[in-house]
Amino acid sequence: MKQLGIIDSAFVNLEHPHTPQHIGGLGIYDQSTAPGGSVRFKGVIANFEQRLLKQPIFRARLVHTPGGFDRPYWVQDANFDVEFHIRHIALPKPGDWRQLCILVSRLHARPLDMSRPLWEVYIIEGLDNIVDVPEGAFAIYTKMHHSLVDGAGGASFMSAIHDLEPNPKPNTERTTITVDTPPTPGYLAAAATVNQVKNTFKMAKGAAGLAKDIGKFALGLARKEIPMPPISAPKTRFNKPVGPYRAFDAAEFSLEEIKAVKNAADCKVNDVVLAIVSGAMRRYLDNLGELPEKSLAVSVPLNMRTRRGVTEDNNQIGSVFLELHTHIKDPLERLRAIMKSSSDAKSHGESSPLVDALKVTGMFSPALTKPFINMYINNQLTRHVPANISGVVSNVAGPPFPLYTAGAKMVRYYGMGLLTPGMGIFNLAFTSNGLLTLSLLADRDTVSDPSTFVGFMYETFEELKEAALNRRSDEEAAEQVKDNVAPLVKKPRVAASAAKKAKATAPAPKAPPRKAKAVKTSASKRKQASKKQLEAVSSVAAEVKQAENTAKPAPASKAKPPAKAPVRKAAKTNGKGSESVTSIFADVDAEPARKESALH
Repeated sequence: MKQLGIIDSAFVNLEHPHTPQHIGGLGIYDQSTAPGGSVRFKGVIANFEQRLLKQPIFRARLVHTPGGFDRPYWVQDANFDVEFHIRHIALPKPGDWRQLCILVSRLHARPLDMSRPLWEVYIIEGLDNIVDVPEGAFAIYTKMHHSLVDGAGGASFMSAIHDLEPNPKPNTERTTITVDTPPTPGYLAAAATVNQVKNTFKMAKGAAGLAKDIGKFALGLARKEIPMPPISAPKTRFNKPVGPYRAFDAAEFSLEEIKAVKNAADCKVNDVVLAIVSGAMRRYLDNLGELPEKSLAVSVPLNMRTRRGVTEDNNQIGSVFLELHTHIKDPLERLRAIMKSSSDAKSHGESSPLVDALKVTGMFSPALTKPFINMYINNQLTRHVPANISGVVSNVAGPPFPLYTAGAKMVRYYGMGLLTPGMGIFNLAFTSNGLLTLSLLADRDTVSDPSTFVGFMYETFEELKEAALNRRSDEEAAEQVKDNVAPLVKKPRVAASAAKKAKATAPAPKAPPRKAKAVKTSASKRKQASKKQLEAVSSVAAEVKQAENTAKPAPASKAKPPAKAPVRKAAKTNGKGSESVTSIFADVDAEPARKESALH
């Protein structure tokens, strides 16, 4: 038996029918890699059961204290039944991507049964009409309460249900399963009394530390050493009260192309992700005639494990706020502004008391916190909150190697977050198998057409990729032209200086005219050259002509002209961009005949 930590308890206290506090994931698997070329549902259950024996947290359930005067406890469930948590369903024909998104949206909207271990798994077959998905593939949708794991700690659940090879050696080790005797109400009440005394001192110490942090933060703001967090962003449809229904969709991008944009813009992958989300938000609101003149702001989770060490919480997460600069139309300017905002948020955000704002809902007993949260959500008080954070953007790095479950190889994975009051959209990026998937989870009343929003993600990335790669190509071409023509500009000046010094001794021979071949070669290909290249070439040609006129000496006796200096030609520029990203939406005009399921 183990008591929940402060942040873990915060997610339990925040649980509400409109904002269930579970996260999820959708993986797609190719069963042709399994031994025999197929996977049976019983095999999936056996694989889960065997692996979850080594993860006690996934066999634990919550036990609340009498009256809710103390944080709840994790107790190993003696009646744990793995078949209750793993369900088997199928898509109806034609089994396309839109149907899968609708099904996952409904499953993710349902709160978990808080009286049982807080996770569920759905095996979904019938994926017959989805682009780039192998024939016979199936999906696994998982959801688990945020009190169990955070974004970084979710890797423990992925490792629990996946192998590193399609046919691993069977585990022959004996595993001892321990269960807890449920504590009596008297024991819990006595423990709560003792904990209240301990917590009083902890809260007093924490309040003193918080006051000190707020003082330092306010002083930093006054001295302009710390930028002001973007808490005064304009209200949009993304700040509406969150309802009980969800909308899910996702885009996928080549990780190689994402990194090409990153390298061309000299930024990070996370900056590119933020720029894609920013552009999609801008286009979506502009399409509805709701784009504000000021920038929207989002919350970005931080993994505090690497910053503050390990604690008793399953969750070690903080968050910072940053502007997405949705008011900037130019994609490169918007990306540069996001880079600066992201850098400022990460460098100064950790010193802000707002990074641990979530702890407030877990510091106090559920008896005080739950009624306040219910009143806050039921009365839609988010309409009156001045801090208008539109949503969350998270980036989770997946494993750089293939994963298998029951022998089936994972070919796609989409992460799913959770919604909180007043923040109606969550974007989560996940990298794996050479792909970056960017999912959208939203309140259905906020984003009723998620496929349109995802389409704007693709459009934004194409625009950003073209602008970034063209900009890098122009800069490289300008450097090449400058390097090739520079010797031609300098030589006439040297010749003129030498002629002036030799004038008293002997008449200088007439120098032959120097033709700027490099300039003419570049200028002759105006169809391939960019506007900036042409301006650079024209400027250099003018300097060469002026230098030639300056370098002409006075008439003298005829002499043998010196040999011409060789002139290097300007290298060709390559403005060819990479191929565009293929959409994951399927063509559903023809309905293929469904084969008999291999999962039975």
